Amino acid sequence: MADDEHFPLFPLGLVALPHEAIPLHIFEDRYKAMIGFCLENDVEFGIIWAAEDGTHDVGCAVVVETVLDRMPDGRIDILCRGTRPFGLISQGSGFPYPTGEVVFLADDEPVAAEEDCRTREIYAELLFEATEREIEDQELNAMTSYEMAATVEFGPEAKQTLLELREESARLSLLEKIFLAALERVNQVGRTEALARSNGKVRFGD
Repeated sequence: MADDEHFPLFPLGLVALPHEAIPLHIFEDRYKAMIGFCLENDVEFGIIWAAEDGTHDVGCAVVVETVLDRMPDGRIDILCRGTRPFGLISQGSGFPYPTGEVVFLADDEPVAAEEDCRTREIYAELLFEATEREIEDQELNAMTSYEMAATVEFGPEAKQTLLELREESARLSLLEKIFLAALERVNQVGRTEALARSNGKVRFGD
């Protein structure tokens, strides 16, 4: 059963994750109408990845957190925040912007605390090497896989895989590999360059 039959959709060349900050520049009339509706009614919209091989059926709902700028011609800069994954059941019609019938996705099972220890240790090391931030154990232990992933910049293929996994243990296992690769890259470019790129977020790609 669908959770929303007319959910606003925004196909983009990126993948959003829960808790991730996503800045967007809205310039097309249909999406200006969509964002106007979401702001007026205080509702989410969904970002789905429009990849080269087609649009994916699992996306991430986001909420407009801040309106950064409004331009005289109606264009708008916004900062969104990812909230929860969803699956697209069917495309909608009858609206000036894309919509769809969606179902919000829950995890299949919780993860045991001991299973995420190594991933968290690597994440803490990566965070320090790339941003010089030392994270407190209490904060680190409370973070979910999505919360950790939201602070690290990596490719859309891996982000889409992470979004589609329905077990926290599987996401943590994938993140361990991603964080190790990121740590290796940070070590290659050097801490000074990594810090210059970071702006508070771990960035390690070219």
